[in-house]
Amino acid sequence: MARLRVGVLISGRGSNLQALIDAAADPAYPAEIVLVVANHGDAGGLARAKAAGIRTETINHRAFNAKQGFEASIDATLRAARIDLVCLAGFMRILSSWFVERWRDRLINIHPSLLPAFKGLDTHERVLAAGARFTGCTVHFVRPDVDDGPIIVQAVVPVMPDDDADSLAARVLGAEHHSYPLAVRLIAEGRIQIRDDRVDILNAAAPAEVVMFNPIK
Repeated sequence: MARLRVGVLISGRGSNLQALIDAAADPAYPAEIVLVVANHGDAGGLARAKAAGIRTETINHRAFNAKQGFEASIDATLRAARIDLVCLAGFMRILSSWFVERWRDRLINIHPSLLPAFKGLDTHERVLAAGARFTGCTVHFVRPDVDDGPIIVQAVVPVMPDDDADSLAARVLGAEHHSYPLAVRLIAEGRIQIRDDRVDILNAAAPAEVVMFNPIK
């Protein structure tokens, strides 16, 4: 069976991109990263892609007078590369409804919270301010509203009593690096169905019980 052709949109260092690259390096992994697109040339993830022999493109949003032209250029680049699935990995541009609908159910994102809680920016600071005992990350299909859409994979991590935003972010990022490749695998294996804007995972075994880890002794 042909591997799923994945394109990744980035703006920054590309640590989640690297997790996807590492997963796809296994010939048994059902997806391959064939294109990485950055919205500016200083994105650190471009070097990661080039080191892995993956084609890269820079489409600078500042080169366009309007969002429509920027997104149309990205869309044309993805389609020319015959991309099956688009992964947002630290892509710091809000996509229009036009683009989202063009790639509906073929566009996914990872967010550093347990959605629908703590949408938007400054996630870890807000988690700490709220006194939450746990947080995590969410991989979801993208919808026009920011950080919204059917949830594919979530991972939970504890909030430690001595956490600051940086230490909590590092713990959540570790969960992200496992969750994103898993979500792509589930899609590539054809195990994801969307019904009534919710995700069903085929052949998924639910645990008999849920264990909550309490970091407070």
